[in-house]
Amino acid sequence: MVEKLTTVLWYDGDAEEAARFYAETFPDSEVGEIFRAPADFPSGKKGDALTVEFTVLGRTFSGLNGGDMFKPNESVSFMVVTEDQEETDRYWDAIVGNGGQESACGWCRDKWGFSWQITPRTLLESQMAGGDEARRAFEAMMGMGKIDVAAIDAARAGN
Repeated sequence: MVEKLTTVLWYDGDAEEAARFYAETFPDSEVGEIFRAPADFPSGKKGDALTVEFTVLGRTFSGLNGGDMFKPNESVSFMVVTEDQEETDRYWDAIVGNGGQESACGWCRDKWGFSWQITPRTLLESQMAGGDEARRAFEAMMGMGKIDVAAIDAARAGN
């Protein structure tokens, strides 16, 4: 069934590879329908994937193999809330270790150029707490690439 609203992500011919990576990396994720070209076309051949439907963490997306004219940037990112350091490490390491790159403050970019915020719940809770706790956690985060949960918890506690 086609959803009323679906986020479409633009890829340069590798939407199927990306969808398979996301499905292998995140729970509640899968690759759905792959719509293939019924004939040769200017930028591809019969049988090439045109669109790939996929789900990541329960959210539906469509990957469009549109070519190299548009590139992802940080104006759109995917925030994944993690429960502990193990989960934070697992997602961060999968994205960065699969041709991605590290950034600052819990952000990284996958090999297709999409930005991910791997955000431990404790960091979000510190911001909701406000005051000195929020400031200390924020200052600790500013010096990090991948978020260190123990360091955020220590900052929250004032240690």
